Amino acid sequence: MSMITVPGTGADGWRCGPCDEDLVMKPVDLTYLNSQFNVELPVCPKCGYVLIPEQLALGKMHQVEQLLEDK
Repeated sequence: MSMITVPGTGADGWRCGPCDEDLVMKPVDLTYLNSQFNVELPVCPKCGYVLIPEQLALGKMHQVEQLLEDK
């Protein structure tokens, strides 16, 4: 499975609230309706919190959800 890199979803300027750590880009496995996707997203290096930017959630992720639900 290849990793998906989504433009405009960098970790620049984002910090984890509880840990006060800068988020770093890391591969993350996302699962929806038994389909798994490897996506590079901003992650807290200390606690593992993953940030899914609004642009990604309402854009590409929403499109993929619709496609999988229509199957």
